[in-house]
Amino acid sequence: MALTLDDVTRIAHLARIDVSAAEAAEVHSRMGGIFTLIEQMRAVDTNGVEPMSHAQDLDLRTRDDIVTATDEHTSYQSIAPQVEADLYLVPKVIE
Repeated sequence: MALTLDDVTRIAHLARIDVSAAEAAEVHSRMGGIFTLIEQMRAVDTNGVEPMSHAQDLDLRTRDDIVTATDEHTSYQSIAPQVEADLYLVPKVIE
């Protein structure tokens, strides 16, 4: 992908970034290097390569999904000012 100096200044304008001509030229040079690297990576044959979630083959330690918390809603609601059908009642604040 070819990126021109005008493209860089236009993108900077759209992003509301004030860049000088020298800064735009520097960004243009760096972006050109990035696009060159992207083209080199696209040229690599990746057919038959399995997608990976991590660069290293890791086994994550997992635990059983067991509920350890107890149901305390009745004790919590016992101190609430108003409760109805297991719901907390609050005063109306918007008319």
